[in-house]
Amino acid sequence: MRVPTRITISLDSETMSLLEKLRRDMKLSQSGVFRRALRFYSENKKIVDEFGSERIKIYVDMLSSGEHIILDVDHFLLFLKFIESSPDKEKFWEDHLKVAKSHSEQFSSQVPTAEGVLKRLEACNFFKLNKASENEFTLILFSDLTKRFVKTFLEVVLPSMGYKVEIKEDFAKLRVKAIK
Repeated sequence: MRVPTRITISLDSETMSLLEKLRRDMKLSQSGVFRRALRFYSENKKIVDEFGSERIKIYVDMLSSGEHIILDVDHFLLFLKFIESSPDKEKFWEDHLKVAKSHSEQFSSQVPTAEGVLKRLEACNFFKLNKASENEFTLILFSDLTKRFVKTFLEVVLPSMGYKVEIKEDFAKLRVKAIK
């Protein structure tokens, strides 16, 4: 049996309060909380490094509410391709506007900035987001099929949140300027 290594650390009052709360909630000793925390961090460090804690929080928020699903990008593109060939495609786009309006009401309280909305949509893999300036963003699309879907959504959501929006289309990009 290995003898445990003792270490001494200093904690500020906020961190000490967190430790005490975790200790009570988990019914562990201080050492037990630290061991579990270090194991958890070690096991998840690669994910946090790759995606960032902000993106992980977005995923947890969206998936835990049960209002979102994980869908293979190819399936999503297949749906959009099918819609474009459907005689009822204009009905889809009308309904898409209604959904966008509903989202704008939710975003106003949950994700109050244009950048926050764009980061949330980036987490859904609709595009890769590049921030050009405080109010200007480039959305790099993975398929031309998603351009209308994303552009229509943003043309409803961002103005409903109080932004003046200008969206320019390139071949595989949307350039978005959103000013409050």
